[in-house]
Parts: sequence; structure tokens; C-alpha cells
Amino acid sequence: MIKGNKGEWSEIYTLFKLLGDKQLFLGNKEIEKLEGIVYPILCVLRTENNGDFEYSIKDEIILISGGEEVLKIPITEFKEKAKFLLDKIKCNKERTFSVPEIEQFMQSINCLSLKASSNSKTDITIVVHDQRTNQQPTLGFSIKSQLGSPSTLLNAGKTTNFIFKISNLKLRESDIIKINSIDSRSKIMDRINYVLESKGHFHFVKTEKQIFSNNLILIDSKLPEILSHLVYDFYASKSSGVSDLVENTNSKNPLNFDTSNEHKFYEYKIKRFLTDVALGMMPSKVWTGQYDATGGYLIVKESGDVLCYHIYNRNQFEDYLFNNTKLETASSSRHDFGIVYEEDGEFYFKLNLQIRFIK
Repeated sequence: MIKGNKGEWSEIYTLFKLLGDKQLFLGNKEIEKLEGIVYPILCVLRTENNGDFEYSIKDEIILISGGEEVLKIPITEFKEKAKFLLDKIKCNKERTFSVPEIEQFMQSINCLSLKASSNSKTDITIVVHDQRTNQQPTLGFSIKSQLGSPSTLLNAGKTTNFIFKISNLKLRESDIIKINSIDSRSKIMDRINYVLESKGHFHFVKTEKQIFSNNLILIDSKLPEILSHLVYDFYASKSSGVSDLVENTNSKNPLNFDTSNEHKFYEYKIKRFLTDVALGMMPSKVWTGQYDATGGYLIVKESGDVLCYHIYNRNQFEDYLFNNTKLETASSSRHDFGIVYEEDGEFYFKLNLQIRFIK
């Protein structure tokens, strides 16, 4: 029996829905359908343990394996199964669940697993007809579902810690114990405020892991410093939305960019960062700039609509990421941040970066 959470079942729903719709609809930053722009789908490619399969869209869905036609399935069957599965996903209250009726259908079409490999950002591979270029590109998409809990864009780890030096403050061991024992709901903000009220200052030094730092520098040489301001502002204030934090940083202009002509330096650089994270950059691996999800994102809305954010339409894709993500606090004990510590007579404080979709 196959069991999965709402996000994992959403991947199968997306497969059925796209084969039933036969086209991709584009979305805007408000996660609404862009009228008049569609990509006809030619086929969907899927790799299973028992081989590679192609779901080719003609008058029917034709399942092809090893170049041989294996099966023909009416398109209406995919429409019906998509609707049935959507209802099951929506009404289920369990963390993980099975859908036996769908599992039976999945097996009949050689669809044996819920999820794509986690080594890749690509959840589904689609061949579309691009009417503007008359090309037929093969595109890998990452699937984000609004049917379950909002998914993360950038997962927390020690890899995403930012190290700050505390200056203008001499701390005794008893002071450090006092600060680190603050255990309120907003304990990290309260620990920061204790240092500030004691006339201490926080200065960004570096990210904890050099690979992450170099990945950021590859995207933009100023990115580690810019992100450190967003991260600090998130923990030290009530703001969490990426667009709000960027606006705050822009108004302070800590890097002293020449904004006399209203260049949007911070917004532009953060959009580049979000796009690279969305399409392949991982903090723990050397980033070469090669996109993994070569198409972009597919968003499964609560209504069941599937919207495409395509990197051909880069502006819409970047606006979607920028306006629909927020920073959040991960586990400080697991990722080892949020406490004052001493090293070579100096005092330091780590803050962590985790980014999640708002919905």
C-alpha cells in the first residue's frame, strides 16, 4: 500500500490533472491564471524503478516504454481520477494516508511511486509546444502544493547559519548564562534585545559554511552581507515576509548603494537568489549555476488548478517567489544557533536562514 502526505499525493494529482487538461496555464504573482497564455502539453516523462515511461497526449493518452506502445487510456479517465484524488486529498485529516482506488489505477499505468528523487528539484518532466519559438522543449518542474502545509523553499541546517560578532560589550560568564537562559516564546529576539539594551552591537562576520558563502558570492558578490541584514532584521523585528524585509533593508541601505536614481539593488539581488534556490542551488553543495528544474514551478492551488511559473517568463516567476515567501525560525537546538558563545576572547551569535512559502 502506498502512503503519502498531501504534498506527495499532490504530485500524482498534478500528473493526472495535466494529462486531463492537455495544457499548462501560466500564473501571476497573485497566483492567478494569466489569461490567453497556455503551453500545449505533448507528453509527460516519468522514471520508475522498472523503467522510463512516456505519457504521450494524442486523442487518448498513450503509454510508451522502450519506444513501444504499451497502453491507451481515455483522457476522460485522467480527468475523473484527478477530481477524485483532489477530493480525497482535501478531506483527509491524517498526516499520511493511502488512496486504494487511485493506487489501483496508478499500477495499471505503471506509475508505482509518489515522489520524484529528492536529489533533484525536478518533480515532473514535461514536453511542451512553445508557440512563440515553435520549439518543443523538455522541461523539469518542481511542484509546490497549497493543499497541505506550506512547503519550504530553503531548508534550515547548520549550513544556513550566519555568524555575527558582538562588539562594544564585555560579557562575564554569568552574563552569557543569563542571556542564553532567556526562554520566552520570542527567545531569540529577546536575547538580541538584551544585548542591544546593554549597548552591544551585532556585526556580520561570515556564514558558518564556506560552500554556502561561495554559492552566494557566485550569484552576487554582496549577497552574504545583504542576506545577513535580512536575517538579522527578521529575528530583531516583527517582519517576516521577504518583500517586507527587503523593503526595510532598502530604506536603510546598509551597503550604501547609490540609490539616487532609485535602482532596486536589494530587490534585484534577492530575486536572483530566490530563483537560484528554487531551481537548484542547495547550501551544502557547490553551485555551478546549472538549473536543475529547467522549467520552473507548478503550483497546485486549493481549487485544484495547476499554474505554471516558467523561467521563460522570468519576471512572473521572480515576482511570485518574492511576494509569496517568508523567513521563519527553525529549531535553534537542532541547528545550533541563537546563543551567545565565546571564541578567542570574542563573543559571537549565530542566526539561521530558513525560507518557507506563505501559502
